[in-house]
Amino acid sequence: MVIVTRIRREVLTLPAAEVGPDNPLPPLRPLDEVHHVDERERAELPRDMARQLGHGPLRGLLPVRVRDGYGRTREPRSLDALVIENDRLRATVLPGLGGRVVSLLHLPTGRELLYRNPVFQPANFALNGAWYSGGIEWNIGATGHTTLACAPLHAARVPAPDGGEMLRLWEWERLRDLPFQVDLWLPEGSDFLYAGVRIRNPHERPVPTYWWTNTAVPEDRRILAPAEEAWAFGYERRLRRVPVPSHDGVDHTYPRNSRYAADYFYEVPGGRRRWIAALDADGHGLVQTSTDVLRGRKLFVWGSGPGARRWQEWLTEPGTGGYCEIQAGLARTQLEHVPLEARAEVSWLEAYGPLDAPPPDGDWSEAVRATEDRLESALPRARVEDAYAAWRPSADTEPGEPLAAGSGWGALEVLRADWKLPGTPFPESTLGEAQQPWRELLRTGALPEPRRVRPPGETLVAPHWRDMLETAPATPHTEYHLGVAQWHAGDRAQAVRSWERALPLAPSLWPLLRCLAVADQEAGHHERAADRYTDAFDDLCRERRDTGEAWTAAVAALGRETLEALLRVRRTAQARAVWDRLLPTVRERGRFRLLGAGLLLAEGRPAQARAVFDEGFEVADLREGADEIDRLWARLTDEPLPARHDFRMRPDPA
Repeated sequence: MVIVTRIRREVLTLPAAEVGPDNPLPPLRPLDEVHHVDERERAELPRDMARQLGHGPLRGLLPVRVRDGYGRTREPRSLDALVIENDRLRATVLPGLGGRVVSLLHLPTGRELLYRNPVFQPANFALNGAWYSGGIEWNIGATGHTTLACAPLHAARVPAPDGGEMLRLWEWERLRDLPFQVDLWLPEGSDFLYAGVRIRNPHERPVPTYWWTNTAVPEDRRILAPAEEAWAFGYERRLRRVPVPSHDGVDHTYPRNSRYAADYFYEVPGGRRRWIAALDADGHGLVQTSTDVLRGRKLFVWGSGPGARRWQEWLTEPGTGGYCEIQAGLARTQLEHVPLEARAEVSWLEAYGPLDAPPPDGDWSEAVRATEDRLESALPRARVEDAYAAWRPSADTEPGEPLAAGSGWGALEVLRADWKLPGTPFPESTLGEAQQPWRELLRTGALPEPRRVRPPGETLVAPHWRDMLETAPATPHTEYHLGVAQWHAGDRAQAVRSWERALPLAPSLWPLLRCLAVADQEAGHHERAADRYTDAFDDLCRERRDTGEAWTAAVAALGRETLEALLRVRRTAQARAVWDRLLPTVRERGRFRLLGAGLLLAEGRPAQARAVFDEGFEVADLREGADEIDRLWARLTDEPLPARHDFRMRPDPA
């Protein structure tokens, strides 16, 4: 008997770390993103690629906050899930964690088609910090992992094109101010999960747009795509054309062959079907295909070096097996952004399912041809095009039963501009505490003063909100937010003036002093920055009301920046005074253990600094590509870096 496709709620219980609170300090510094090409390399690239590499790069994270409040203590926790199932496939989705498809199970064979992470462990890989590995993730915004990786999305049931049920996920992407949706459904009896994706630009101006779907698969596979060339990119920040499957004596289509982490963006010829597959030695595995708008295909490999293997363990747990990623995007490479014209939209259809092909070993061209033939037999290209055409009218269908709630930021933007966005409603009922001050600014022209003493809320920085702040009554609270918006717009001198104007009357000084300290650092005035950081931390410690989550996050964030600023100008006595005022629970965090070791070394106590390493620590928010642990270790000793601290991702300098 054929089982009708259905959607149901489920609870996953996993060893999971808490995501924790966001960092309350506005991210004023330039974006820390490793995936960009040095300017001198662009002259050698094709013109269209070079143009898109320079189109609309993201300079900062505002209005999004950094998400760094997670740790590495995992306990059994319940995660809300939504399951889409027919008699062939079962897809499990986490709407509260970016809408990730964490499992795609082929029921007739019992094969898991994805790399399914057995734990939930955030790590510092997203543009704004917290990200986790495994499954199929939807990346929108700018080069890198989306800021929504660990954020809730709206979800609801919607009628599918074939009359069954479809799961709609949607949200407002805040870096580019764009609404998007992902519609997931399983046609009756289908071996393929369909994903209809749409990004809309409701603005009167073009907006740089980015999308890459990343799918984690076990790394003991061969990765196949219809290409004879690829653009290789590594941590050396060079983008170069290489042959497929082998270059420099290594067949990179077997992920375990690579020594170091690298991206391979496949050059799929025009007119060729877009697909990528990960097959085991017997020819079994996963295939992803799409309509042609999603033109790019990519393989990411971690490499076999000790740092890469340590990262793999860090993201899950030892003994669970490694993974690689097969990806699909709007451009040829992940380093590009494409323009989305005013009042326009872009949409496409993706399909994911099992593939049984001849063993992929041997000649590349023959393996690709045989795999593509099996794909055409299992899911003809014309059927994907027909499914896309059938889905497009359904994209505007209003959602039915709500299944999960996202943020209220989309509702605020729709309220401001009175936009009509069929299919992706952002009702006023979703407005929450974070949006209320901005709703009041929109309604009255004035930003309300906080009703109680607490760390300041988020700042909206888009031009329309900045204009409203400029015409609002110039209270200290308004001047603080206006300065943040002006800083984001590149008007740093005016931002500093706004913050300085607010100081004489502000009941809370530390948020303004911290912003001015960052401005000093960016201008090269590190001694003055250290003064302001010290004053800011003193003011925060006087103002702190309790040891709850919000105040603890503020003290930890400002304490870290203050320590780093003081150590930079070698004020070790003041740094020690800041250290002593941190909460004991904060000093025990791995990030602060590392800072403490640096402080001990600066004080001339290398033996005590070395003891911190010997006792062991884990820096939960260690950034991809960061080298602060090995740099400090090298100052302490000539011994090899211990394996537990080796996260090095790039080749050693020649």
